[in-house]
Amino acid sequence: QVQLRESGGGLVQPGGSLRLSCAASGRIASINYMGWYRHTPGKERELVASLPSGGTANYADSVKGRFTISTDNAKNTVSLQMNSLKPEDTAVYVCNAFIRTAADGWVNVWGQGTQVTVSS
Repeated sequence: QVQLRESGGGLVQPGGSLRLSCAASGRIASINYMGWYRHTPGKERELVASLPSGGTANYADSVKGRFTISTDNAKNTVSLQMNSLKPEDTAVYVCNAFIRTAADGWVNVWGQGTQVTVSS
């Protein structure tokens, strides 16, 4: 079974930075795509950033120029560097990946999420 585990969330003051990481584990043959979503109560889940394997990063307009997504293919990880954080960035950030497994073919996998709170 393939799993995603996030780390790096927490409380930060406005203008500060945080780095989120997500590691995929299990019988992974390859990863086609990794990305980050976020959700807050009362709002729809929002795609924050995504990075297809061998492709170009895509960002939500609200985070362009502040957030950077990167992957380490050797370690099956994706990171999200978040700078100049704003209170409106407060949300649960969830990792997502499209993975080809050794046993079940392609699966869409979600992490449990990590809380990011931006507040003074």
